[in-house]
Amino acid sequence: MTTDILLFPFSDYWWLYGLFTLFVLGMLALDLGVFHREAHEVSVKEAATWSVVWVSLAMVFCFLFWKYAHHKLPTYEPLLAELASKGITGADAAAAAAKLADQSTLEYLTGFVVEKALSVDNIFVFVVVFSYFAIPARYQHRVLFYGILGALIFRVIFISIGAALMQFHWVIWIFGAFLILTGIKILFAPEKPIEPEKNPIIRLLKKFVPVTPTLEGQKFFLRKNGVLYATPLFVCLVFIEITDIVFAVDSVPAIFAITKEPLIVFTSNIFAILGLRALFFLLAGIMHKFRFLKYGLGLVLIFVGLKMVWLNDAFGGKFPVGLSLSIIGGVLALSVIASLAIPAKKEPASIANS
Repeated sequence: MTTDILLFPFSDYWWLYGLFTLFVLGMLALDLGVFHREAHEVSVKEAATWSVVWVSLAMVFCFLFWKYAHHKLPTYEPLLAELASKGITGADAAAAAAKLADQSTLEYLTGFVVEKALSVDNIFVFVVVFSYFAIPARYQHRVLFYGILGALIFRVIFISIGAALMQFHWVIWIFGAFLILTGIKILFAPEKPIEPEKNPIIRLLKKFVPVTPTLEGQKFFLRKNGVLYATPLFVCLVFIEITDIVFAVDSVPAIFAITKEPLIVFTSNIFAILGLRALFFLLAGIMHKFRFLKYGLGLVLIFVGLKMVWLNDAFGGKFPVGLSLSIIGGVLALSVIASLAIPAKKEPASIANS
């Protein structure tokens, strides 16, 4: 079922945005200020525990959101007025509102899965960037903490802009076409090596702020002889922030292909990002094994792009959310299974001349 109104407009739910933001900031403060106050190498066990924590919190929110939607929507006057204009009243209106509550919850779940999957691309970049800047494992959590804090700010900005632009139908076509082209590029374009030293923002940073030749513990800045220096740790952080902005250009339109509700976009996106650090420490050592995952991500982007430009209209304004979740989950699962079942061929060892 489709509706022409927002079920969770910001004007009515500003308090939920505020409480959710305070909860996120509190969890981040607890993470860095208590559990990671001292720099240390994050173990697989610790990363797995935090991964479970973040996913569990996302699912608890999902359940609470579902309960609240079932409580609120059957009495939401703008929705009831729209249903009445279509001749749906009484018990039929209550059933329609309950169906929309279920649909909104599935949109949250689908958005969370899509954002979680797309964030895996970040892990590939993190591995390369930490290796390039020679960042020891014990300092990587600090860099990712502030990197993801910055990512949260940029996502809020991008989501706000996206929510405003999505009111214009032509923007939906542009976003959809962009996602399709990005997916095709992922499938067929050769991968380019990451070269931080050629990034114009990094080069500009080094012109304005001198950079120390070596790390200075977990410091981002230090002062020597009255001169403020940045450390390679800060340069690494800046590059990670830049790459997240690039990834956000793909991920934010992708989730707007699933739902038009900014509240669902915001919460599912933030929960997906919050678990990214733990996922990195859990998977960094085995990411090279998932060689077909990028093709799965490319197909997912093509699919959500098609939803925006064709499939939603073909299905009466809304492609079934449950079917979307099944297709996206199936594609990602098959790409992971294929990666594990068909390992990359090893290069033949060279035979020395006798």
